[in-house]
Amino acid sequence: MSALPGSPEAAATTGLDDSPVQPAPLDLPPLTEQTRLEAREIIARYPVARSALLPMLHLVQSYQGYVSPEGVAFCAEELRLTKAEVGAVATFYTMYKRRPTGRHLVSVCTNTLCAVLGGQRIFDALSADLGVHHDETARDGSVTLEHAECLAACDYAPVVTVDYEFYDQQDVDSARELVAALRRGEKPLPTRGAPLTDFRGISRQLAGFSQHEDPYAAREAVDHSGNYGPTLVGLRLAQERGETAPAMRRPSTPPADAEEPAATVAPTGTTGETPGREAADARVAAADNPAERAGAAGSHPDAPEPAGRRLPDGREGTDTPAGTEPGTTGQGPGKA
Repeated sequence: MSALPGSPEAAATTGLDDSPVQPAPLDLPPLTEQTRLEAREIIARYPVARSALLPMLHLVQSYQGYVSPEGVAFCAEELRLTKAEVGAVATFYTMYKRRPTGRHLVSVCTNTLCAVLGGQRIFDALSADLGVHHDETARDGSVTLEHAECLAACDYAPVVTVDYEFYDQQDVDSARELVAALRRGEKPLPTRGAPLTDFRGISRQLAGFSQHEDPYAAREAVDHSGNYGPTLVGLRLAQERGETAPAMRRPSTPPADAEEPAATVAPTGTTGETPGREAADARVAAADNPAERAGAAGSHPDAPEPAGRRLPDGREGTDTPAGTEPGTTGQGPGKA
């Protein structure tokens, strides 16, 4: 199961990774019976088993650090899918890695705003320091570096994430210092969000299991404070200036005939016609131009039936007329 090989740089530009799956390294941890039990726990959450594929791929990554060929076969077996079906999903989403990752995944946003403010310079500096390119891992196994498409944090640009936790408003020097700390085994606190663990830990979290050893650590991660200044600056300025948003009006329900010409809103009942015909007459009379008049006349109850709408015997044209079944004209399959 592999994708077609291609350029890592082109893949980063398009947001897709078309590199092949690498063979499993000799020291790859196995997928155990515990993995299988957790996979079945995931499957039980969904009314349709194949819907569990995405978190199951994260579960495989939490054990092996990437979606290995063994992991693809494992998911296919548990979900009764083909390996090609599993591989199609694993090669579509960039969060599923097809080569072993380092202890931490460092993602540098190089999309428009971050790039303009220095994101590409940050990536180039980290690439030089680590001796790697996009989606490659440093020799010591500490860090995998990647380009990232928009990380949805433009108000904090340039943005770097480590295992999907945010480190905001970075520059070349701060990003270098961050990566150096990661390589030393340290875990600097993110600008906002939960304290850092590692790539396998966050993969377990994405699979729907806690990555923390005890409930206290899990609660602390959820309640961890952060710097949300750039996001809240608009609210702060509005409060300082005494500005408030205007109250939203509750939408009123228009009457059923609100789109009708005024002459048809209240049929007079004095024309001797049904209300429907009287309204149709008013639509024709209220038309402002030939096109509207033609449309109103065409929808009038007294308008002639368009040619071809009914069959010669008067039936509606929903059945295949006798003698025109497939194959009877000699132009298609069937018996003559």
